[in-house]
Amino acid sequence: MPEPRLSAREILTLVTDASTFAELPYPAGESRPDGPLAWQGYDASRARAAERTGETESVVCGTARVAGTQAVLIAFEFGFLGGSLGERTGDRLEAAHGHARAHRLPVVPLVATGGSRMQEGMLALTQLQRVARQSALTREAGLPQIAVLRDPTTGGGWATLGAGADVILALPGAQVGFAGSRVRPQDADPTAYTAEAQVTAGAADAVVPLTELRETLGLWLRLLSAPRGAGLHHMRLRRGGATSHNTTADAIRPNAPLPAAPLPSALGAQELPTTGWDAVQQARSPRRPRAHAYLDAYFTHRAAIHGDRCGGTDTEGILCGFGTAQGRTVAYAAQTGTPTRPAGYRTATRLIRLADRLGIPVLTLVDTPGAANDAEAERQGAGAAIAELFGAVAAARVPVTTLVIGEGGSGGALALAAPGSTWATPDSYFSVIAPELAAAILKRPAEEVEATAGQLRIRPQDLVELGVIRGVVGC
Repeated sequence: MPEPRLSAREILTLVTDASTFAELPYPAGESRPDGPLAWQGYDASRARAAERTGETESVVCGTARVAGTQAVLIAFEFGFLGGSLGERTGDRLEAAHGHARAHRLPVVPLVATGGSRMQEGMLALTQLQRVARQSALTREAGLPQIAVLRDPTTGGGWATLGAGADVILALPGAQVGFAGSRVRPQDADPTAYTAEAQVTAGAADAVVPLTELRETLGLWLRLLSAPRGAGLHHMRLRRGGATSHNTTADAIRPNAPLPAAPLPSALGAQELPTTGWDAVQQARSPRRPRAHAYLDAYFTHRAAIHGDRCGGTDTEGILCGFGTAQGRTVAYAAQTGTPTRPAGYRTATRLIRLADRLGIPVLTLVDTPGAANDAEAERQGAGAAIAELFGAVAAARVPVTTLVIGEGGSGGALALAAPGSTWATPDSYFSVIAPELAAAILKRPAEEVEATAGQLRIRPQDLVELGVIRGVVGC
């Protein structure tokens, strides 16, 4: 069932700490009879909307604390002309983002809109470009944007403020989709245009009931906005000797190094394997601790991101999100011991790029027999997805720390490993290929698989000696 449809002021009261909301001053816009198109009756429609809602535009913008964290909030009033975007709406959104950047605050759009305002024609539609520009500037400033999708979130509001956010939360049963109910095909399945469907498709991170919204939003704001010392938002561009506060450049350097994520402790076997085949058996043991156990032991609080924003999810193959470890925010991407699918690699890429932009160190846990290699994985772009992840890890300006906790199967595992900062547990192995497949390629009989494992030198101690990893945790 959908949650009750709240007004802008009601949703602000629900998510903000008591008596902390302060509305921003709004720019004074030019007033023309019946708007820029002289649309007959437009002034009357606005007057009726104002009388009905008590608002003078379709958004209310201000600052407040959410579970203790200060943020800029943008609340849509659907009762005002369907929460539609016009020129004056664009003015307010631009001012809100400008205030956020000036005061280094995260932005929280609480979206409920039917799209662009028809009575203002293309001038209304071009506000989407304006909003996208402001969102991009806020993104480049290293500030997080966390959207809440209310009922309904459709049209350009979904395609900019909603889908363009770093983390996307949605209320149960909310109508969410680019096509609104009156413009989609008559035979369209209405369940495809819901918050739940968007989460299933990897286009949103979570459905959150109203009763849990303030707590959940507060957790995300703390994780993504917590002080991080010399985070990337303190970086300065140096080009030809000049210094600028613009962060859009290719080469930016932090004022001081960002500490790496703490290295987790080994939770399984503490003794090193005797042979290569022993290493394989230990890593494949069903009793060996997996990603969930490591994340539970490592983080005091954590919140997951969901989906690759390209129509795919892989929650069985990889877990991604942010958490608190030893009082600091750390991003994590943890393989779960199954073949990782293309959507999983794309979700990990999304995580690492977001952490890099926000100045948050990354921890990756490697544990996969390899990338999924079925026909569907190929159709979903396995090679391109792995390539993007390799690139994200290589380009990251924040420290990435890797712990191999189980099977390290070929390139599907290596894509998540940090060059020069990879460690392993005693019950793990890392191999160019699985011993069984290596034997098959070399046309060796099955009884030579164990010997082949030894020849591949895949034990943790072998990897240290070869210089592939830095050390073995606990040894």
